[in-house]
Amino acid sequence: MKLSEIPAVLREIGVSPVKSLGQNFLHDRNLARWIVEQARLRADDYVVEIGPGLGALTEFALAKGAHVLAIEKDKRLVKFLHEKFADQTVEIVHGDALEFDTRILYTKRRVNLLGNLPYYISSQLLIKFLESPSPISMWLLMLQKELAKRICAVPGTSDYGALSLQVQLHYRVEYLRTVPATVFLPKPDVDSALVRISPRDERELPACDHDVFERLVRCGFSQRRKQLGKLIREQVPKWEAIAAELGLNPKARAEELSLLQWIAVTNQIAPIIPARRFGVSEEQFQVVDEQDRPVVGAARSEVHANNFLHRAVHVLIFNPAGEVFLQLRSRLKDRHPLTWDSSAAGHVNLGEDYDQAAARELWEELGVETDLQRITKLPASERTDFEFMRLYRGSYHGELHPDPGEIEAGKFFPPAIVDEWIKARPDTFAPGFVECWKVWRRKNA
Repeated sequence: MKLSEIPAVLREIGVSPVKSLGQNFLHDRNLARWIVEQARLRADDYVVEIGPGLGALTEFALAKGAHVLAIEKDKRLVKFLHEKFADQTVEIVHGDALEFDTRILYTKRRVNLLGNLPYYISSQLLIKFLESPSPISMWLLMLQKELAKRICAVPGTSDYGALSLQVQLHYRVEYLRTVPATVFLPKPDVDSALVRISPRDERELPACDHDVFERLVRCGFSQRRKQLGKLIREQVPKWEAIAAELGLNPKARAEELSLLQWIAVTNQIAPIIPARRFGVSEEQFQVVDEQDRPVVGAARSEVHANNFLHRAVHVLIFNPAGEVFLQLRSRLKDRHPLTWDSSAAGHVNLGEDYDQAAARELWEELGVETDLQRITKLPASERTDFEFMRLYRGSYHGELHPDPGEIEAGKFFPPAIVDEWIKARPDTFAPGFVECWKVWRRKNA
């Protein structure tokens, strides 16, 4: 929409730009077209657009053949957008993007996020939609220039801080261009910038405890002028020794440490300990015959190398809302790393029965105890990694404590979302979980 057209359209629909909603309408069509080009959209992409306004970006995203879900807070603009894009592959949602349930995006094969984020809530929106792990494949965001520089910043610069590190731990950020205030109506007080964000390969950086990393970084940047060692003394009492071991200046300030160095410091105070069962030849599994009768004990590596029939347990934990907790398996797992799995799962060791193994796995992986109900038993097959699997259900109201050596991340999901997610992205799940879930849903339809 041209600059000369916007005032007339706004008058016609009874809209005066509301500063409290951060309403600044893009009027440069060439720029809007260029911005959407940077998203590299495919015809089958699902696009979430935050704050579509008068549809400047929406128009070009639809022209690429994408399906667009546009979230607009101003109900007057919602009505306008419904009329403008009638009969096109667009959903116009009247709501606050901060309240949008991002879990539904797991049900789409490939998701891109576009947005000219309102300045007054851009940080909150950024944190919400960059929560890791994420179902979103690419973010193309118009941000206040100052904020864009912060998330792109490199060590040793004034813009480099806790937000830079929190974002860059999981994502790569590209500063594409500065966008002058003059391309918006009304004209904002500051320039904007366009950034493109994409997920890192989780194996690109060393594993670390993400919660500890974020707490340490926030503390380290709490007073920029102070030496880092003095700010994190409570968390890192032996700072001088750790700094020497890592080759760091003990008098360094927070902005002098790179992302890799912050990860290294985190791992000094909260090391990721791989699950005790990984690659430990002494760990013995119960090998069984085709009727699941015990035969002999054998080392984990021998069982997996020869596809011996053995036993496993899967536990589904539900919260009071009826949502199931799924875990993202650790990158350190020897089988199916970085795939989604049951709340807790593992092998039955020699000398254990199924019930004992289920209780142990729940405690080791999530740090909780609760009554477990037997649901079913699945036969061994190639889809179950030659495991006889017994499935359990439990309820828990309280905080879970995932072991970072076992679990990369975890989240509660409504069962209906899990159903559609499996259809849309079956490759993101451990195959054994999919078999268990099919049985669970048949029994609880």
